[in-house]
Amino acid sequence: QEYRDTSKQQEIEQRRQRENLSPEVGSGTGAAGSSVAYPPTIQLQLRNNARSLSLWQNLEAVQNSGLLMQLPQKEVIMQEAMFELVTSEASYYKSLEILETHFLRNPILFNTLSQSDMHFLFSNIEDVMKASERFLMDLEHRMEESILISDVCDIVYNHAVEHFSVFILYVTNQVYQEKNYRRILREKPAFREAMALLEKHPCVRGLSFTSFLILPFQRITRLKLLVQNILKKAEENSEREANAIKAHQRLEQIVKECNEGVRKMSRTEELINIEKKLEFKCKSVPIISHSRWLLKKGEVQQMSGPNSTRTMRSRKLYQPLYLFLFNNLLLVTKRSSSGDKFQVLNSCTRAMLRTDDLEDQGQVLANVFNLRLLENQEDREVRYMLKTTSMSDKLRWMYALTPNRRTRFMSTSTHQTDSPQVQCIQSYSSQEPDELSIEMADVLNLLERTDDGWMLGERLHDGERGWFPSRVVEEIQSKEVRAQNLREAFRIQQAQEGGSSRIGIRPGRRTPKTSSVSSAWPGQMDNSSKGKQ
Repeated sequence: QEYRDTSKQQEIEQRRQRENLSPEVGSGTGAAGSSVAYPPTIQLQLRNNARSLSLWQNLEAVQNSGLLMQLPQKEVIMQEAMFELVTSEASYYKSLEILETHFLRNPILFNTLSQSDMHFLFSNIEDVMKASERFLMDLEHRMEESILISDVCDIVYNHAVEHFSVFILYVTNQVYQEKNYRRILREKPAFREAMALLEKHPCVRGLSFTSFLILPFQRITRLKLLVQNILKKAEENSEREANAIKAHQRLEQIVKECNEGVRKMSRTEELINIEKKLEFKCKSVPIISHSRWLLKKGEVQQMSGPNSTRTMRSRKLYQPLYLFLFNNLLLVTKRSSSGDKFQVLNSCTRAMLRTDDLEDQGQVLANVFNLRLLENQEDREVRYMLKTTSMSDKLRWMYALTPNRRTRFMSTSTHQTDSPQVQCIQSYSSQEPDELSIEMADVLNLLERTDDGWMLGERLHDGERGWFPSRVVEEIQSKEVRAQNLREAFRIQQAQEGGSSRIGIRPGRRTPKTSSVSSAWPGQMDNSSKGKQ
């Protein structure tokens, strides 16, 4: 974690420096390895190294070799990107070892669980560990060949093809892991006491058992991002670029299969839980469907009565409503008197929703918008005047209900050649379905901002959209840096679509859209409820 934060901070600082420098500055002089025929080797022994590893350029062997005086800055940056992939894999493997030795192999824990419970909790974690150990050993051998790393993406590709399918089974089973872990905690006091004791041990550094269980889930997505980072820095038409494209394509497929497995299970479970709480006061609508998922839910205030001062002061001006918005359906409900049920008053397909903003007309009409159901379950038009708690909450509801409305800034997929961009300077984990988890150094195209501190953004490397607080990002002012970020994003998108037929990237090319508006928040893998590395 320390290494990753240092590396990400360096990437942020480099982007800041490029804003203040001409394009020629910082490009370095000389050719990579031009006067270093045989760089010395380095024995890292990553699996057995207890100390934290620093940046590649800070390694004693690198500094003593004289490489830093001869390599162009671009090659130093590339070495750091490859070194981060290797060292982060070592850190991940060490954490897996704690999961195995401290939890899986612990006799106290083992004796409190049945064989089926052990399988529910740990799934195929031993297969995942074997795959990770083989992968790390090959990365170590590459590092031992020379301190000037030739490549790592060829190794990533080979292992992704041959061994990484074990991640799909593990990640897909994770929904059952969480569910059965809660059940076992509830039903078995001996297990609960043993787990509390194990989590207090110094080797886990205050982390919970579940934080170790989600490690493979976090790692496979993180590995894809690390390969993306290498691809962005690789020289065009080079062997490194070709290997990075192949590795990225395979990892993209694995992540997609993991994603689909998790989404199908978690979405179905969420729909079942919601349906249990619904009481239809109107024509019933089937909720559970494999093609449906929750986008946003929450309470809003319905404003009723004529627009008069007397009515405005009436207690009956506001009636609380609770909205359940799915990707293809809206349910307008109100809480029952007991508070644990929701009475459905109206339903409407999402395509038949329209929203209209209302100008701020003082405190009473602040944060108010109109919602029209053009055709509800009884084929009638219904209108609501709704009030939210804040300006950002209003905009988030309007964007979720009718995502095709124009945003303040246009997406990079439109004809606007230079959209506002921000970079993340502090990681953020989403708290709501319409929010986006972002990590340090992520670059986002800015689509909307509110006066009370929220932004809607589209992450360049994967096209995912969502809201996040403006305090965790900073705007990128330089037009040249923004253009460079778009070119890098275009390379990533080209790799996703098929690297064999890719063409050279010309300055000024825009990043095509990589995700549809209608699936802005499809229960992303990086939701905070599922963990994020």
